[in-house]
Amino acid sequence: MPTMLIDEPLSLSCVFSDGGRAEYSLDGLPNPRLARDLATGLVDLIHPHGTADSAGTVNFYVQALRNMVRTLAERGFTGGAAQLRRGQLAEFWMASPRRLEAHTRALLEGFAQVGGVLDPGVMELAAGRHFNPQPNRQVLPPYSEAEWQRLTEVCRTLVDDSYAAHRQALAAAAEGRHPREGGWKPGNLGWLLARVGPVSIRAFGQHVDVSAAVVHNRGGFHDATRALFPHLDVLIAYRLLFGVCSGIVPDGIEELVTEDIDWAGDSTVLLSYVKRRTAEESLVLPRRAVRLLEQWLAHSELLRSFVPAGERGRLWLGVSRAGGDRRVRRIDRVAVQRWVLRHGLTGDDGRPLKVHRSRIRTTHQAMRDKGTWTGSGRATIDPNHTPSVEGDHYLTATTPAQQHAVEAIVEDAQHDLLRRSHPPTVITEQDAVALAAGYPQLVAAMDLDDAAVAELVGGARDVFTAACGDQLSGLHGPKGKPCPARPWVCLLCPLAVFAPRHAVNLLRLKAFFSRQWQQMPAAQFMAVFGPYAARIQQVLDRFDPALLAAAAAQVADRDDELPLRPEEMTA
Repeated sequence: MPTMLIDEPLSLSCVFSDGGRAEYSLDGLPNPRLARDLATGLVDLIHPHGTADSAGTVNFYVQALRNMVRTLAERGFTGGAAQLRRGQLAEFWMASPRRLEAHTRALLEGFAQVGGVLDPGVMELAAGRHFNPQPNRQVLPPYSEAEWQRLTEVCRTLVDDSYAAHRQALAAAAEGRHPREGGWKPGNLGWLLARVGPVSIRAFGQHVDVSAAVVHNRGGFHDATRALFPHLDVLIAYRLLFGVCSGIVPDGIEELVTEDIDWAGDSTVLLSYVKRRTAEESLVLPRRAVRLLEQWLAHSELLRSFVPAGERGRLWLGVSRAGGDRRVRRIDRVAVQRWVLRHGLTGDDGRPLKVHRSRIRTTHQAMRDKGTWTGSGRATIDPNHTPSVEGDHYLTATTPAQQHAVEAIVEDAQHDLLRRSHPPTVITEQDAVALAAGYPQLVAAMDLDDAAVAELVGGARDVFTAACGDQLSGLHGPKGKPCPARPWVCLLCPLAVFAPRHAVNLLRLKAFFSRQWQQMPAAQFMAVFGPYAARIQQVLDRFDPALLAAAAAQVADRDDELPLRPEEMTA
């Protein structure tokens, strides 16, 4: 079992979806009974039963558990969760900060979920409204195009300049010698650093038999170290730019190891990463991200050779500062904001840009395929999102140009729905007077004169399944060009007029729908032909049954009866 509650001594042992492990001691608390009950509830909140799937998240719950046990013990409470009463909890939660209240409510609800007994008043209070409600979290909007460009340019400039300096330093080091023999030159300093690694200034001095002060006074050491080994500034730029190019979640980028990279040829990479909420995922990297990854692996290759074997597999390696021997363990938000200040990166308001790595992912999704509509692809950007979450996080966070495009799509869909709601125009007598009298709105909307109405009724404007009011109107193609729509599209077109002479072709089209129904999945058929299959029956119902019976004798139920393309054939 991934999460285990150990009684002696009271503790939790957890294994998370990414293979990480953590243990938490709950021994020594003043009320062991309550501590064990709350720990039982905590087990239900941890992966795989619940959503807590990282050591940091579980630690928040453990701290809340300890706080609650100690606070209630100071007030004289010695029982278990079953002995808690509504007044005690109300007093505790009203005096607690919002995070403590939220975590301890979840612990009690988890305890009840696994069969623990709670007083009815306690259960009602725990499931009710918080005394200190959590603030509503607003979805982070994407960066503006100007901010996105500035962020990308700063990262790209720093990455490319540092890599160019790295290649020059490697070339100079290849021709250098030991500084004791060849002198205090940049190439000779690089030669020694390439053999001893990113050592401190004092350790470097020991290799050349001088003091740290002498190394500092002669200069060049820090520049050589900065060129050969990626330091914190460069590492931050690489990781931010990798997020810009790939759109991977921040925790997925942070925990990458070299084994996650699956090369499928020279220019294709399938990258596996761990997303805290949904465990392992994979992504075929875009070309820009592949090139950046190749560059980073080359840039960090020398440093990787000096890293202990247990850490060598980590993708992101760097030294904390130029001339230091401490390696970067973790990049926190403070380090990123200091990086922003050092490089003068500003937002549209002129203030230092607030770099939020989740916001980088949102902007990547908002900028992706900006000029094209990808509705024919996956239903959602992230397969682990529901459509509602996808909409809240990405579709509502758009630039003005994207918002205009979305509104245009919605308007087109609304017009299409309105067209479908209008009844079909079916004339049962081939008489121009009957058409004009029965459908005055249609005649007015099409701006038809007597000659055009006569052409509609007489067959001069016939297409396969109907007579068309104006084939150059551009409803389904560019204006002024013949309509390119397929035969069944006419069924929902407001320009279509159906007459008895069209009954044979309508029945042939209905037979075609029947053949498609037999060979296509129901969901796919309804998505492609469903609205047209419903409309064709509405049209046929208005014709004389005797007319339909005579027309049915002319239907052979074959594909060659219709103007179909090869890919539309049913045989």
